[in-house]
Amino acid sequence: MDFKNMQFKIADQCGCEGCSKGCGRQKRQLNTFDWLSDVPGNAESTDLVEVQFKNTRKGYYHNVNALDLKTGDTVAVEASPGHDIGVVTMTGHLVKLQIKKANLKSADDIKRIYRLAKPVDMEKFYEAKAREHDTMIKSRQLAKQLGLQMKIGDVEYQGDGNKAIFYYIADERVDFRQLIKVFADAFHVRIEMKQIGARQEAGRIGGTGPCGRELCCATWMKNFVSVSTNAARFQDVSLNPQKLAGMCGKLKCCLNYEVDTYVEAGRKIPAKDIVLQTADAEFYHFKSDILAGLITYSTDKHMAAHLETITIARAHEIIEMNKQGEKPLSLIENDRQKQPEKPVDLLAGESLTRFDKAKKKKKRNKNRNRATALSRKEGEETTPNANEQVPRQARQQSNRPHRHSRQDSNGQANREPRQSQNHSSTR
Repeated sequence: MDFKNMQFKIADQCGCEGCSKGCGRQKRQLNTFDWLSDVPGNAESTDLVEVQFKNTRKGYYHNVNALDLKTGDTVAVEASPGHDIGVVTMTGHLVKLQIKKANLKSADDIKRIYRLAKPVDMEKFYEAKAREHDTMIKSRQLAKQLGLQMKIGDVEYQGDGNKAIFYYIADERVDFRQLIKVFADAFHVRIEMKQIGARQEAGRIGGTGPCGRELCCATWMKNFVSVSTNAARFQDVSLNPQKLAGMCGKLKCCLNYEVDTYVEAGRKIPAKDIVLQTADAEFYHFKSDILAGLITYSTDKHMAAHLETITIARAHEIIEMNKQGEKPLSLIENDRQKQPEKPVDLLAGESLTRFDKAKKKKKRNKNRNRATALSRKEGEETTPNANEQVPRQARQQSNRPHRHSRQDSNGQANREPRQSQNHSSTR
């Protein structure tokens, strides 16, 4: 088989932008997993269709013409005035549930779908989208000239190019009546101003959070709930503004995800001001692991000293004993078997350079072995048994006079030819 020239295709368009299987892996924000997509008759159960536009803006429309719509189809929908171009993101029964979450006030807000987008519609759509960036830059300059305390975050043109939506952020109320007149004269389109918050702006821009995943506001969150520092206190999270703040500069939305679980588990923990009395000392609350159900007590009220960790059940047991005037011998006397064993990290005390040190030692030992071998060749031969029996000091003392004798013999050998030379010269 020719593996180099083989071509692979994704079956049934699963995982692509126009997936009709409800896989939820679309290249768009706020995508929703349609878990009823494979149910027979799901698409025909209702004529309601979810259509998504630029960034996080979504709308719900009636399929009055009974078009065969699938996820990923580009459609022309009703707008005020004219028409808009969007992409179908969901059909079937789940659209009704999404409408409830959107909190639509009346059925009049649900408009209709005209048709599938034609090439002429797409040409106008691309022309309008190409003007968005320049319009945003110029609109910021005009707002600055008028001295308005606002920030224009994004501009979105309608599909037919007749209307432009300006998304702005402002801390206070802004009177932009004069600004609308200036925008209408500059851009020659219908102007709509829409105020958004910092979280909505972060969702429109997108990005990756400290958890390593896409921002929740850019993927699935629609309704934003206020987040307070009490949520961090309930979870025993340090009140560090740099760690608690998200990409938008506000408190992270994920602080509200597990608050209810922590509050429910925290009700079982004894109050922090309760002092546990034993026969030896008094123990004060130091820290607690809410989800694990463990409490750590210290003999000192202000610092960690003689820490003892017990379960919640054991803590309540000691409290009842103290109320009756009894004092146990220790906190963990009857609780040793209940304590879970902590996992041991075998590499906790090891260093990354431990193998490098071993290599260096081997090299040094090789050099030493070479030096000893050369010295043995130069010197006299000695038996290993004799060397083992003789101590080191005795060896050194025995070697010293031997060296001197070698020097003397060499000196005499060198002197004799000199004397012979002198005798020959006198003669």
